[in-house]
Formats: sequence, C-alpha cells, structure tokens
Amino acid sequence: MHLTHLVCTACGSSHDAGVPQNVSACCSKPLYPAYDLVAAARTLTKEALKGRVSSMWRYREVMPVRRDAEVVSLGEGFTPLLGAARLGVRQGLDRLFIKDESQNPTQSFKARGMSAAVSMAKQLGLTKLAAPSAGNAAGALAAYAARAGMEAHLFMPADTPKANVIECREMGAHVTLINGLITDCGAEVARRKAAEGWFDVSTLKEPYRVEGKKTLGYELAEQLDWQLPDVVLYPTGGGTGLVGMWKAFDEMEQMGWIGAKRPRMFSVQATGCQPIVRAFEQGDKFAAEHVGAETRASGLRVPKAIGDFIMLDILRRSRGGAIAVSDDEMIACTREVGAAEGLFVAPEGAACYAALKHLRQRNTVSPHESVVLFNTGAGVKYLECFGG
Repeated sequence: MHLTHLVCTACGSSHDAGVPQNVSACCSKPLYPAYDLVAAARTLTKEALKGRVSSMWRYREVMPVRRDAEVVSLGEGFTPLLGAARLGVRQGLDRLFIKDESQNPTQSFKARGMSAAVSMAKQLGLTKLAAPSAGNAAGALAAYAARAGMEAHLFMPADTPKANVIECREMGAHVTLINGLITDCGAEVARRKAAEGWFDVSTLKEPYRVEGKKTLGYELAEQLDWQLPDVVLYPTGGGTGLVGMWKAFDEMEQMGWIGAKRPRMFSVQATGCQPIVRAFEQGDKFAAEHVGAETRASGLRVPKAIGDFIMLDILRRSRGGAIAVSDDEMIACTREVGAAEGLFVAPEGAACYAALKHLRQRNTVSPHESVVLFNTGAGVKYLECFGG
C-alpha cells in the first residue's frame, strides 16, 4: 500500500518497484522494498492490530501489494509462539519459546514468502513462475501459483523428500528433478528462464519473498507484547527469514513501536553444509561455497546463498553468532522436542534446539534470557529421515 521503491542491499541505489525485478541492476545483489513508513504508521498502529485478520496480512500497510484484490492468500502467518517449559527446564532457561511455522499452509514458513511473491507477480502481470528448491519452497510456490491461476516450474534435487515432490505434482506444478544440489537447480532455472518466459522467484533473487518472511519479526514483537526476545535461533539455508526479521525490526523502530535493542541472532546450520558458520568464524564478509554439501535436513543444504553478506552483517551487529550441528544431533533432538512438547518438528527446527544445547554448555546464553527457537516446518514431510 505504501511501497515507494526498491533499494539495492549492497550500495543503496533506488530501483523501480513498478516493473518486475530480480537482483539489482547495479550490483547484482538482493533488492529490498522500501515504504513510506510515516504514512503507514497513520493507520498501522498497535491498537488497530487488535481487530485484524489473524494472518501475516494484518500488517497490510507495510506489505508491497497495492490492492487487496491482488493478495493471494491461504491464511498464512500469525503462527503460535509456544512456551516450551519442559525443554526450558532441561536447559536451565526461564523463558524458552518455539515459533511453530509448521502450522502455515503447506506446513512450512515458505508459505509466507511465496504468498507475498506470488501476490506481487499477479500485480505485475506475470503468469509463469520458476524456482529451485530443497522442497518446502517448491510446495509453497506450487500452492500459491495454483491459487493465483499461474504456472509453477519447479526444480528440485533428485533426493528431495518424497512428500514435497508429490505435493507439488498434485497441485499441478511442472516438476523437474535434478541430480545435484539446489545450486544446480538454480543454474538450470537461470539457463532456461529467458527462453521459457519464466520469472525467477528464487530466494532473495526477487524482492518480495523477504516481505512475507519479515512478518515473522512483526509477529514476535506483537506476541511478546512489543518486547523483542533476547536471543533468536534460526535455521539458515538461504536465510530469508533471518534477514526479513531484521528488516522488520528496523521498520518497527522507525514507526516508534520498539526501541533500538535487538535480539542476538544466531544462524544454525548443519556440519555437512555450513558456509555461514565458516565465514562468521573467519571474519569474512562473504561466504565461500560449501563444496560437497551434505545433510538430511534438506532446507539447510544450501552451499551458497546470495544474501550471505546481509546475514553475516546481522549476526555481527546483533552480537550473535553461527553454529553448526550434526545430522545425528538433529534427529535425536526431533524426538526430544516431540516427547517433551508435543511438536513433530522438521530436522531444521530440531537443529535449533541442538544448537541451544551447545550455547548453554558454553554459557553463551544465560538462564534469565528469553530465547526463541524457530521450527520452520513439519516433521511429517521428512519421514525418510527417521527410522520405521
């Protein structure tokens, strides 16, 4: 409603939000939507939120879609922030929470980004969308493209969890399985998109998926009565949720909703694919590709992320960090979380609890701090990871 332009995340130059855009023309880096936040704040108030729809579109004034009729929605967002008291006791924490994104449409956090991206694609007159995916993003794009009456062309590694592949095909998407990683799938989209007439909605290679993900930050603030948590642990592949939340925090501060205090942000990756962890530890601005990436947590098997420099900057500015955990730890923690809290979490979500254990052992996280773990998807979509 109050979208003004797009901004290059590398140099800050302006781009036209009225035409389809991928990365910035100047630096070939992600573009961020910018808003007239003064105008937005006139009607988007804490009081006004009390009577609004329980979805991410409750924050309509800071979402990019021009008209309500162009919003493509399945009810995504405003997922529960659940207290995890039993796990908290085990880790000596007074205030431990799990943000359960498995309760989104298509059972993962990817619904948020794809709702925003497909809505903007509809507004801009696009009809054919394409994306590489480790699984959940493909399922979300298939659903929202179907909802909008668009074509979805999806490229996934051949060993993607079967549930994701079936999900996409049953929603009418065109599915291609590639012998390789998500980076190989992305290369195939890039090679064919011009000839096929596709618009690429890859992670952070179009400007609007991040806008759906940023609503995670708005929800955290609202659900915690406008007090941000002390610590956030986020499973990181492409990292859109991490950077989106940080964007939301900045917008909320500009609108006078919160102060300058930020959570310490921790990126959680798999030991078999940890480009952000390595770059963070080495003090690098960009993350080198993780060669031979391998992990059963398909959402974490992203050997190279275009938003690496944004993520690394956030981790350092927030005084947070990056930590890698093994697949065995993730799978064990899936059962521990399930048995203690009644949540069958995705391996990526379990990775956050595994990482928390390490942080507590090092006294990096203190008992009095409020901590939020993100469960980004439903364990039922990863049945291949677990024993019979």
